[in-house]
Amino acid sequence: MTSPRRMLAAALSALALVSASSALASGAPAPGPRTTAATFTDDFDGPAGAAVDGAKWHIETGDNVNNHERQYYTAGNNNAALDGQGHLVITARRENPNNYQCWYGTCEYTSARLNTSGKFTQTFGHVEARMKVPRGQGMWPAFWMLGDDIGQVGWPNSGEIDIMENVGFEPSTVHGTLHGPGYSGSGGIGAAYTLPGGQAFADDFHTFAIDWAPGSVTWSVDGNVYQRRTPADLGGNSWVFDKPFFLILNLAVGGYWPGDPDGGTSFPQQLVVDHVRVTTSDLRPPA
Repeated sequence: MTSPRRMLAAALSALALVSASSALASGAPAPGPRTTAATFTDDFDGPAGAAVDGAKWHIETGDNVNNHERQYYTAGNNNAALDGQGHLVITARRENPNNYQCWYGTCEYTSARLNTSGKFTQTFGHVEARMKVPRGQGMWPAFWMLGDDIGQVGWPNSGEIDIMENVGFEPSTVHGTLHGPGYSGSGGIGAAYTLPGGQAFADDFHTFAIDWAPGSVTWSVDGNVYQRRTPADLGGNSWVFDKPFFLILNLAVGGYWPGDPDGGTSFPQQLVVDHVRVTTSDLRPPA
């Protein structure tokens, strides 16, 4: 597996201190796109039960001791399959059909994690996924990116852009975060977006996106911008985001941040992905 997504238990309190309004207020208005061209599109069309397109996605396998997640990521279409209606369904199950072994002993759950490493990378542009997240204590879906040089420089020097993370005990809230040298794990730089009126993200599809330019990353949910980050936010630490990154989709079960499933968590749970799209953007650099 590549270097893991590392949100420690303290991440929740750290992120909660960062408001969307202050995140936006600290920077200049977000740059506007002039021209765009699609570079990666997956609408997950295909017959029910089919695996994802192997020309676009690599399926990771194994467990993740670094975050103390509980799942074993399986290969093929066991936990990641098309539904025949234009969706990818990543399913987390309470099971262990093949005596998988995890960091804590015999694995209790299975799920899936996909990435585009070695198949697709991009520097700058608009990156989005339209998804419906699962619900329940211990669920941890994410749509994120890692610097393509992670094999050479390691994490967090590679940089990590979390476009969307949700933890099950916050059904109405998602998080967007940057991780890099000097601001990783619980020290990541980010903000949260909360749906109005007590709505839950698991109730419907939502579009999670970033607009990424030299020296800036801007996050939005359903077109609503809620934070923008620039090198000025890093307290003198290095900005490591002006280079190629690859995409990752996964559904983790348990871990330091979300905590483990409890008696109220039902299985199976599903992360349903309607599409993933990446476009180039000829974005003006920030003022």
